Amino acid sequence: AGCCGAVSHHLSATDDARQFARNNIDAWWPFIEQGAEAIIVTASGCGLMVKDYADLMENDPAYAKKAKTVSSLAKDPVEVLENENLSDFILNQHEEIVFHPPCTLQHGQKLAGRTEALLTTLGYQLQLVQDSHLCCGSAGTYSILQADLSRQLLSNKLNNLLTIKPAIIATANIGCQQHLQTGTDVPVVHWLELLK
Repeated sequence: AGCCGAVSHHLSATDDARQFARNNIDAWWPFIEQGAEAIIVTASGCGLMVKDYADLMENDPAYAKKAKTVSSLAKDPVEVLENENLSDFILNQHEEIVFHPPCTLQHGQKLAGRTEALLTTLGYQLQLVQDSHLCCGSAGTYSILQADLSRQLLSNKLNNLLTIKPAIIATANIGCQQHLQTGTDVPVVHWLELLK
């Protein structure tokens, strides 16, 4: 498996995105045939893309049916972990954590609030962040193609996140993680790193 194809898709390089999808479908298909229950995609942007393979490949006679199966198996980690017993994890609950829900998680995959609920169930005291529904400015290639607007969104987002004076900012997408980290010395981590 390799790149999900989202960046190519964002740039209207649809043929390239479809080839990335074919490569991933071919890589995962033997595991699906062996009974894999899910394809867990840890980056929410990539997860949204893989969940959209069915639409992307619907006119490809060789891959349409397989793409539909792959899309149905694609899961964000929260969709799996919220149904599991996580009591064995050692948590650093004394640290002040804020969570940035990526647009691809809350608006794209429609999983708003579920990661926060899971972290709260595990004992983390998450503070409410003003305008948490707004983009951090990463937005795939937006930070490159619309740099000025992207930096303004980043500034607004960090002002809201840092008001709480967190020890750690957690998120669910690598693009957001890297983008947020460019504007702060506070560590920005994927939320899975909070489960040790």
